[in-house]
This record gives sequence, structure tokens and C-alpha cells, in this order.
Amino acid sequence: MKFLFWLLALFTAAVALVLSAKNPGYVLFVYPPYRVELSLTLFMTALLFLLATAYFGIRLFFALLRLPSYVRKFREERAHSKGRVAMMQALTAFFEGRYAAAERSAVQAMNLGEKSGINSIIAARSAHELREFAKRDHYLADSKGKSVGESTMRLIAQTEFMLDQKQPQLALNSLKELSANGMHKHIGALQLELKAQQQARNWDGVLTVISQLESRSAIDPKIATQIRQQAWMEKLSSPMQDIAAMQALWKSIPAEFKKRGKIAALAAAAFIHFKDCKNAQQILTESLNTQWDSELVTLYGDCQIVNNVGQIEQAEKWLLSHSDDAGLLLALGKLCLNRGLWGKAQSYLDASISLAPSKAAYSALGQLAEKLLKASDAAKYYQLARELP
Repeated sequence: MKFLFWLLALFTAAVALVLSAKNPGYVLFVYPPYRVELSLTLFMTALLFLLATAYFGIRLFFALLRLPSYVRKFREERAHSKGRVAMMQALTAFFEGRYAAAERSAVQAMNLGEKSGINSIIAARSAHELREFAKRDHYLADSKGKSVGESTMRLIAQTEFMLDQKQPQLALNSLKELSANGMHKHIGALQLELKAQQQARNWDGVLTVISQLESRSAIDPKIATQIRQQAWMEKLSSPMQDIAAMQALWKSIPAEFKKRGKIAALAAAAFIHFKDCKNAQQILTESLNTQWDSELVTLYGDCQIVNNVGQIEQAEKWLLSHSDDAGLLLALGKLCLNRGLWGKAQSYLDASISLAPSKAAYSALGQLAEKLLKASDAAKYYQLARELP
């Protein structure tokens, strides 16, 4: 389009020149005592030449005035281009695992005026991998005051650094600052929070974050179940002040976890600790009826209820299906011992030892011998119990 315009202007000038050549007019300049007479064609040609010269002269003048700023802008663009190249080199080196090279390239990009906060973050991450924590913190501080997105990068990196150094509370503080900036916690931030809550042993927080990750389909269901089970087990293992606290905790545990062997064992042990054998017996019975656990059934014999006939009957029902289970035989031996059934206690404990000798079985036999006033036998059984690993 521009070419057509200039072509049209050229033809117009040519036509004007031809027409003016046939023009008989002239231009007269009088300045006494001087007198100059020019043809109209020559005058017009000279005038056009003068105007063109003035126009290009003015343009050249202003171009010279703008030359310093142009040179400065050219240098800035060249430095920016070099800085962008250095930034890409830093990213490439970082993801290749060449952390020293990544740090150098990131610092070079910053020195060249590349203003993106990603350079300081890459430098900080590289310094962290090189275990140069003072330099890492300096780079992180340099990344402050950037845009919201770059601030998020800084806080996420800072969280990862604190988790790597086993400082979960500082990591959680960084995540709180992220939320305070108005940023919605994305999946990556939630995964970091899960690690921080686990390191801090804040199991209520772990359960909360797991629910948030599941709502976004951001965690494998099997892994979520395992982490939940661990959280409930840790809560059950924590010291509790009284039976009321234990009952409240047990009530809060989802039904799907209550019958799991490991959770049932911890809960039963806790109730036994608080002398609440009724709840312990119920927990153990429901769990064992759902899924048999040889280790769990040994706890069943530790529930010392005054009238334990029902317990013995339940255990003997299980014995029909698990006659070769040493743990069940040990539990029956303890229950019969508590009930005063000396002969049955002796036979069950001997059967348990024949399958798998254990400290608990020999200790129970020692207690039985003491009940029967057989001091030498009791001493022998206690000695055998001490000799076992």
C-alpha cells in the first residue's frame, strides 16, 4: 500500500513538471537596486528543493537529539536479551541437576537486568541443593516485592527448604503467609502442607489436608487411607488425661477404621489402661470377627472382667476355627487363670508354648504355679521367661 502511494506521488510530480515546463509565467524579485527574474518552473523547482532540504534537515536534527536515548534503549534491549538467554540457561542447568551452573547463570541474568523473580528463585533453589543456606536466604530476600505470582514461587520454595531442614512450623508459617496474600492453596501447596503437618505431628491437621486433597482427586485413595490410618493410630498412641478423652476420641474415629487390627489393638490397650475392659472386649471382638489377627487376640486375654464366662465362651468359639493359634491359646489360658480354672489354664498355656514359646505364656504359667503354691515350678517358669528374647 505504501509503495502504491509513492508511485502515485511520483507520477503526479512528473505530470506537474511537464505542465509547468510549458507555462509561460515568471516570478520577479525586486530589491533596489537589484532585480531578479525567474521562470515559474525554476522557482517552483527551487522552492520544492528548499522545502525538502528543510524537512530532512529538521528530521536529522531531532534524530541526533534522540540518539543518546536510542543508544541507551538499544543497550538495554541487548542486555535484556542476554539476560533472558542466561535465565533459560539457568533453568536448563537446574533441571539437569547442575546446580552450581544454574546459580551462576541465574546471578548473571540478574546482573544483566533481567527483572523476573524466577532468577532469584532458581538461584535460591540451587544454593539450597548445594547446602549454601546463607546465600539461599539472600536470594529469597531479593525476590521479595515482586508480583503476586513470583511471591508465591518464593513462599513455596521457602516451604520446601524448611521441610527439607525438618522445620515444619516455619514451613507452615510460609503457607499461612501464602494464604494471607489472598492466594488459594493449589494442589502443590496442599501436598507441602500435608508433609509439614506430618513432620509437626499435628494429626488433626493431617486429616484435614487429606480431605482437601481427596476432594480435588489429588491423592491416590489407597495412600489417603494409609495416611488416615497412621493419623488415627498416632492419636490413639498419644497420652490421654482420662477415660472421657479416650471415649471421645474413639467416637470420632470413622467406622471403617475401628475394625482394623492395628487401630483396634491400640484402642483396646488404651481402654485396658483405663480399666475399661468392657469397651476393650467389644472392640477386640468386633475386629476379630471381621478379620482374624493372631497378635490382636493376645490382648483379648488381658481384659480382666470379673465374670468372664462370656469371654471364655467367645474365645472357645474362635478356637474351633483357629485351633493352632498360639495367641488365642495364650488368651484362653489367661482368661481361665483369671477365672480360677487351673486345669484348663494349664492345658491352654502348655498348648500355646508348644506352638510358639513366649514370655507371656511362661509368665502366666509362673503365676499359675504360685496360685497352686508350687514355688519351685513358678521359679522355673519365670526363669524360662527371662531367657527368651
